[in-house]
Amino acid sequence: MFDLPDDEILPLSKEHVFWTWSAQAKVNPIAVKHAKGVYFWDVDDKRYLDFNSMTMCVNIGHGDERVIKAMQDQAAELPYAAPGMTTKIRAIASKTVAEVTPKGALSKVLFTLGGADANENAIKLARGYTKRHKILSRYRSYHGASAGAMAATGDPRRVAWEPNLMTGVVHFLDPYRYRSTFHRTNPDISEQEFARDYLNHLEEIILYEGPESIAAVLLETVTGTNGILIPPQGYMQGVRALCDKYGIVMICDEVMSGFGRTGKMFAIEHWDVIPDIITMAKGLTSAYAPLGAVAMKPEIAAAFDEHAFESGLTYTSHPISLAAAVANIHAMREDKIVEHAADMGGVLRRMLTDLGEAHPSIGEVRNIGLFGIIELVKDRKTKEPMALWNGSSAEMIALRKYCLDNGLFLYTHWHTVLIIPPLIITEEQLQEGMDILDKALEITDKVAKK
Repeated sequence: MFDLPDDEILPLSKEHVFWTWSAQAKVNPIAVKHAKGVYFWDVDDKRYLDFNSMTMCVNIGHGDERVIKAMQDQAAELPYAAPGMTTKIRAIASKTVAEVTPKGALSKVLFTLGGADANENAIKLARGYTKRHKILSRYRSYHGASAGAMAATGDPRRVAWEPNLMTGVVHFLDPYRYRSTFHRTNPDISEQEFARDYLNHLEEIILYEGPESIAAVLLETVTGTNGILIPPQGYMQGVRALCDKYGIVMICDEVMSGFGRTGKMFAIEHWDVIPDIITMAKGLTSAYAPLGAVAMKPEIAAAFDEHAFESGLTYTSHPISLAAAVANIHAMREDKIVEHAADMGGVLRRMLTDLGEAHPSIGEVRNIGLFGIIELVKDRKTKEPMALWNGSSAEMIALRKYCLDNGLFLYTHWHTVLIIPPLIITEEQLQEGMDILDKALEITDKVAKK
């Protein structure tokens, strides 16, 4: 039934597939044949080192037999049950996810199909709980491609669909130290003062909008594709305090940063803060099956004890996806993958620092665990980016092409290069990728001011 010669995969796909995030006539995808560990192979048997975990999601690596077998066994036992029913795997999965939340405090779990609808359901929960409407989120955020999640998104991906998006969203600025709006003439401000300035900015917006109208502050704990922006010490604690002060729900989007990516199960644990709601997907199953989840404090769930939560989809709590999640979490525990990511975070930091010292086109490097980024500039002094906001450049295109030609798959976003490999990667494999990237950066060095 699935027989198709390898050389027909790409032409047949180009004939019939409508591609997301793409101009249809310009698409030229890699035809992937199989994958294992930190590598995948195309139909010509060319091997690629996966420095992006496909779509920042294959946290435990490709082809883990434990997860595959769990999915196969669940398919044989019970491949589907209606959302209003419960199953053995639904009971186990909900307990398993609740237990891995910070201090086990988010004990109620709503399963979704992915990250976007996890964020949309989190917004619905916050609005229903507070009886308020407005949602505050940040300008450099990305929360998903459905209408509500896209409205909450701050980056330019939302602009194409405006004004036909969810109402009630107000955006505020991220604490972005390298390009801080507030500190261009005072770059040496202390971390404590830096955090306080951005918390003052947030509180001012809360007051302008009216605290009594704000249901939630929704934020990526560590901003993902828009910069790997690691909050300064005191910032997350301050957001928690502001939410408590004004009765606002704190929602942490951990779709990308969760499940070991930063060296903790959830990134928010680095700051010892417990949000009211955490959204997750991607690393929840390591993308072996589509699944998202909303974990919430019991008091949020209790707001719907006497009246219905009017939301849900046909594939909510799909048994095969739940089996993948449970097996994925067990594999992470068994192999101590979160601890390994924490250890490798130090290795990655050293390698990124070495690259930064060797290449004049690198303005800054950042990482937390195996969540890293290289920010490329034409001039270190002025910080002129290698590509404009929401744009690209010949140099960035050439850099990525060099990497792909030499078997390194990674993601470039505007003027940045993201380093987000599977969490099982070894130091030798990291170095393998860095050696290719080291050569590729000679392209951007040519236009950088020495």
